[in-house]
Amino acid sequence: MKTADVLRQAQPSLRRFWPALGSGVGTAVSAIALLAASGWLITRAAEQPEELYIAAVVVAVRAFALGRGVFRYLERLTSHDAALGQLATVRAGMVRRIVPLAPDGLATTRRGALLSRLVDDVDELQNLPLRVVMPLAIAGLASLASVVFTAFLQPAAALALLVCLVLAFALSVWLGWASGARAERQLAPLRSRLSDALLDEFVSLEVLTAFEATDAAHARIRAADEALRRATVRRALAQALTAGAVSLLGGVASFAALLVALPGLGQGGFTGPALAVVVLLPMAVFEVFGPVPLALASWRQVRSAAERVAATVPDGIPDGLPQHEPDATAEAASLGTGLSLRGVRAQWPALGDADGTRQGESLRGIDLEVRPGERVLVTGPSGAGKTTLAHVLVRFLDYQGSFRVGDREAAEVNGDDLRRTIGLVEQSPYLFDESLRQNLLFAHDRASDDDLWTVLERVGLADWTRERGGLDAALGERGGLVSGGQSQRIALARALLAGFPVLVLDEPTAGVDPAASDALLADLLGAVDADRAVVLISHVAVPSDLLDREVRIEDGRTV
Repeated sequence: MKTADVLRQAQPSLRRFWPALGSGVGTAVSAIALLAASGWLITRAAEQPEELYIAAVVVAVRAFALGRGVFRYLERLTSHDAALGQLATVRAGMVRRIVPLAPDGLATTRRGALLSRLVDDVDELQNLPLRVVMPLAIAGLASLASVVFTAFLQPAAALALLVCLVLAFALSVWLGWASGARAERQLAPLRSRLSDALLDEFVSLEVLTAFEATDAAHARIRAADEALRRATVRRALAQALTAGAVSLLGGVASFAALLVALPGLGQGGFTGPALAVVVLLPMAVFEVFGPVPLALASWRQVRSAAERVAATVPDGIPDGLPQHEPDATAEAASLGTGLSLRGVRAQWPALGDADGTRQGESLRGIDLEVRPGERVLVTGPSGAGKTTLAHVLVRFLDYQGSFRVGDREAAEVNGDDLRRTIGLVEQSPYLFDESLRQNLLFAHDRASDDDLWTVLERVGLADWTRERGGLDAALGERGGLVSGGQSQRIALARALLAGFPVLVLDEPTAGVDPAASDALLADLLGAVDADRAVVLISHVAVPSDLLDREVRIEDGRTV
C-alpha cells in the first residue's frame, strides 16, 4: 500500500469536511476582525466623535466576539466528527487488509509493533485533518484576507505583513526540519520498542523470574523509555523554538507596519484609527498563524505514521498466501469422500519469520489421501515440510497442484468455509487471557455448561478443572497458567466443540515430557469421534495401534 493512499484515506471528503473548514475560517476572521475593530473603536473614541459614528462599530465588536465563540464551537464539533468518523473507516480498512495476511503473512511483525500501528499510528492519522489541513488552510485563507484588507488601507503595510508571513512560514519549515524532524520520525518506532519491551516483560514474567533475568528486562524497558523521553524532549524543544521565532516575527510585522505606514498618516484619508488597525492587525494575524509550525511538525509525524501503516499493509497479498478467494457462504465445505492431494507444492511467503527459517521450508510434491474417519500419521525430520502441509490443509498458505475437498478444488472454496470443515490444532495453541469457559466458548458460543463439561471429560480435563475451581478458572496470558499438555487438551476440546469433520494435529506432544507423550496422544486421539478424520503431524514415533496408516515426508516430498 502506498503512503499517499493512506493519507488520502485519512482525509475526510470535502463534502464532510467543508463545514469544519468554514467554521475554522469564521473563527479566525472573527478573531482578526475583533482586534482590528477594537483598535479602531478605541482610537476613534479618543477623538470624542458623536456617538452615531461609533455605534455601528460597537455592534460589530460584540458580533465578532460572539461569532468567534460560536464558530469555535462549531469548528470543534464538525472537525472532530469528520476526523473520528474517517478514523474508524481507516482502521476498519486496515484490519480488512491485514486479515488475509494472518497468520503466515505477518510473521515478521512483532506483536508490539503491530499493536502500535493498529492503535498509535492509525490514531496519529486523525491529526491530518485536525492538526495539519485545518490549521494550514485556515491560516492561509485568513492571512490572505488580512493582507488584502490591509492593502486597501495602506499598501506598504500590506507588503510588510506579507513579507513577514512568508519569512515566518519559511522559518517554520527550516527550523522544524533542522531541529525536530529526526526526533519526530523516531517517536513512533520508539513507542513500538517500548511496547515490545513491556509485552515481553508481562508475557514472559514467570520465565524471566525463574531464570533471574528480570533485571535485564527492566533495563531494556528503562532504556526504551529513556530513548522515547529524549526524542519527546527534542521535539518539544524544536516546537518551542519555532513558536518563539514566529511570535517574534509577529512583533516585527507590527513594528514594520508602523514604520512604513506612519509617513502616510493624514494623507489620502489615512487617519489615526486606520493606523491603529494597520499596526494591530499583524498581531491578530500571527495569532492565527501561530499553529502553522505545529501543523508542519504534525505533518512530519502523520507522514511517518502513514509510511509505517503502508509498510504493514502491502499493495497486494504476497506470493505464498491464498489469492482472490471466492465469497464466503458461512457454510462448511462438504467433505464428501475425503481429502485428496496430488503433486501439491507450496512455500511460505517472502516475509517469512524474523530469522528467515521458514522461507526455505516448502512442499515440492505431496500426494496424500485422507478418507472420512481415517487416522493418518504424517511424519518426517524437522524442516521436511510437515507444518507447511498443515497450513496448506487449512488454507493459511496457497498451493499449486491439486487439493480437493470432496468433489471441489480447495482453491474454489472460501478459506473460512474450508476451515469449518478442516480444523487445525497447532503445536503452540493460542489461549486467551480469559476463563476456561470463555476459551471454550470461542469455538461454540451457544454451548451450555453441560456441553463444556462433557467435552472436558472426553479430553481428560474434567478432574483438573474441578481442582482449579470450575469453568471460571483463569488460564493466564497465552495460557501461562497451564502446562503444555493441558493447553493441547484445551485446544482439542475447542476443536471437538467446533465439530470439524477433519482435525489436523500439528506436533501435539511438542513441549511435553517424552514419557507422557504416548499417553497424551492416546487421550487426544481417543477423544476424537470415530467418524472424524485425523491428520496427525509428528516427528516422533507414535504407537501404531492409534493410527490407520503412516505417510512420510522428506525434503518437501512424500516418500
